[in-house]
Order: sequence, then structure tokens, then C-alpha cells
Amino acid sequence: MKQRTFDPAGVVFGVFLPIAAGVFGIVLTRIWRPRLPDQIATHWSGTAPDGFTSPTASSITLAIVVILVGGGCSAIASLAHALLIMRRTMLMIGSTVVGLIVVLQVAILSRQLDVTDVTTIEIPGWALAFGTAVGFAVGLLGASLLRDYRDRVVATEPPPSSLPRADADLPIVEPLGAGRVGTIVLFAIVAAAAVLTCWLVESWWPLAIFVPLAILPVSLMRYELVVDRAGLHVRSLGMAAFDYSIDEITGASVREVTPFEDFGGWGLRVKGRGNYAVATAKGPAVFVTFANGQRLTITTEHAERIAGALNTLASSR
Repeated sequence: MKQRTFDPAGVVFGVFLPIAAGVFGIVLTRIWRPRLPDQIATHWSGTAPDGFTSPTASSITLAIVVILVGGGCSAIASLAHALLIMRRTMLMIGSTVVGLIVVLQVAILSRQLDVTDVTTIEIPGWALAFGTAVGFAVGLLGASLLRDYRDRVVATEPPPSSLPRADADLPIVEPLGAGRVGTIVLFAIVAAAAVLTCWLVESWWPLAIFVPLAILPVSLMRYELVVDRAGLHVRSLGMAAFDYSIDEITGASVREVTPFEDFGGWGLRVKGRGNYAVATAKGPAVFVTFANGQRLTITTEHAERIAGALNTLASSR
């Protein structure tokens, strides 16, 4: 069976949309050109504009930024065999950048229609908030539509008899990474920074920007591990980060892991081709191997029970 090279949803959201957004800015500027001044405000210092350029040059510059920066991040989502969670994260980041720039561009242009004195134009703060929210929402939608097109190989032999076995109650559901207290602390810090920024700029719009800034780190700090009769699943933001069926598992064992020594850091890690880890604590970890050659290490206090359950399920397929 021929394997996919590109994820259709990733191509639409990660490639076509950024290009369409960049072209949209150029077309809109061309349509509004008769109503715009020769020089429009494009940069502000505080509330006063201090940078001006022609509408056409501005639209081309922003289109390049949208396509190269926003599209450059988002385009990774189109690569079918890249790590799914990385594709989703980059798509959300890229889409947020695209939404922010495009909405801000439209707002800035609309404020300068039929205006003769552009030195009095103020930057539309609401556009920063609305553009960030729209871009993040589009990125989240696109991320939810991405699929894992990795090679799925069925194991031909049961796990070795030397590996642990256990008759565990299924499903096993376990949170990984930052706990509720850590998550609350992170959101509290971000909220405090947002409130301070709102007070400094005397506006509410920074709140909408800080929401995605808080959600994205949490998605890389907090996971959920699920073991059921279907297989092994690791989720982030309610979406699959890793999703392996029981038929793919060749064995599960227990080992001691020190995240920074063994994987060079904390959280989701990649150490060589096909060697992944969700290393969120020092201590025991379940080490799972798959028929396609991939390996997954997950730190958990219940590594023995999880490894035993996986081997038992894999032996009874």
C-alpha cells in the first residue's frame, strides 16, 4: 500500500490558507487603493504612528511575512510522516501568526480609508486580540483534523515471556506532566502579566493574546495516558499525540529514566529516528517497542502495571 506523503488537512490549513491570506491582503489593498492616501501609517510608537509607506509596498511586505513566517510554521503540518503532535503545535502557532497579521492589516487599512491626515491614526488594539483569537481557533480546528499517517506494522509474535504480565482493570487512565497546581500557577502568572499589560495600555485586548500563549505551553506540559483493549494512547488538548494499536506492540518493559540525562530535557522528546519519550518525571518508565521499529518511553509511577497490561493484551491478540 502506498503511503501518504502529505496530510490533506495539513495542506489545506498549513499551505493553502497562509498563501490565500497573503494574496487576500494584496487584493484588498488594490481594491481600496483609490480611497487610501499615498502613504499609510504602518508602524506605531505608543499611540502615535512613526512609520509610513505606500499601500502597495505594505501589502507585499505583509504577504511575504504571512507566507514565510506563518506559512513556514504551518507548512510542517502537511508532512504526513512528521510527528503528529509537532505538526499540530506548529500549525496552531503558524495560524495564530497569520490571523493576527491579516486581521490587523485589514483593520489598519480600513481606518485610513478616505483619510487625509494619517498622523492621527491610532493602532486598532482590538484587531490584535481578534486576529489572535481567530488565528488560534483556525489553527486548533486544523490541528484536530490532522491524522497520523505513520507506517502501521502488525506484530507477528507476542511479547517475550520474560516481560512482565498483569491483569489490570481497563481502561488505565493517568495524567502525565504538570499537575493541576502547576497548571493553575502557570495560568495565574500569565493572567497577571495580561492584567498588567491591560493596565499599561489601558485596554482589554491583551487578554485575548495571552490565552493562546498559555494554552500552547500547557499542551506541551500536560498529557493523558490511556491504555485500553484497543491500544496505547497519549493525548494532549484532547487530541492524540501518540496512538498505537495493540496489534503493533512487540513488547513493554520497565526502566529507570532521568529526563535530562536520557533525553536531553523534560516533556515530549525525540532522541533519534523513531525514538520518542514523554518524560515528565525522574523515576520508573514504561518502554514500549513497536513492529515498525518505533519506541516510546513514558515516565509513570505505574510503569510495571502498564507494561504488564500491554504485554498481556498483546499476547492475547
